Order: sequence, then structure tokens, then C-alpha cells
Amino acid sequence: MSTPAPDGHEHVTPISPDASGAARDIADVAAVEVITTAAVHLLSAAAVKVGLADDPETQKDLDEARKLINALAGLITAAAPEISDMHARSLRDGLRSVQLAFREASVIPDPIGQGPGEKWTGPVN
Repeated sequence: MSTPAPDGHEHVTPISPDASGAARDIADVAAVEVITTAAVHLLSAAAVKVGLADDPETQKDLDEARKLINALAGLITAAAPEISDMHARSLRDGLRSVQLAFREASVIPDPIGQGPGEKWTGPVN
């Protein structure tokens, strides 16, 4: 991996032994864990972007939230049959919460059924 340095030259960063160990370790992680971890990251980021964090005045960005919610809804919808109802149910609850928070935060709300993620989840109200 190379990174630009302040002097304008690129410096090659060697791959650490930790990185190669991480690649081996990922082989030991169950798919359901990888999927739910990715979903939780998307959910957390969406919550921040809809203004559900410590500093909503500076962190709220509904355009970014829309993208994150769409990605989250697509992931949950596609992965639900693979990750069991127990995992999918809690992710769907979180998704619904950020969808409703998005609707509440919008100055001009999307029509029912056309909000972020509703293409995959159906109307949320």
C-alpha cells in the first residue's frame, strides 16, 4: 500500500504481520457475524447522519443518511434468509427506527413508500 507524503513522494507501507494474521482470522469468522457486523456499522452510521447522536447540529446529513439506509435495507433484505430470523428481526427493528427518524428529520418528507430503504422494506409509517 502506498501513501502520499508531505514532500509529494509516495511511500510504500509494508503489510504488517498483524494484517496477514487478520486475513487468516477472517476465515474463522462465521458469515452471520460478518453480515451482522456490516449491518450494525451501517445502522450506526445512519443513526448519526439522521441526527440521533451527540451533536446532531453538526453531524446530521440526510443525503448521506439516505445512502446508508438504502444500503442497510438492501443488505438486511438480501441476508435475512441466510442469518436467521433472530438476527434479522433486530436488524429490521433498527432499520425501521432510522427510517422513521429520517422521515421525522426531513423538512419535506418523502411520499409513503418512497423513503430511504422503502424500495426493499415496503412503506414505513
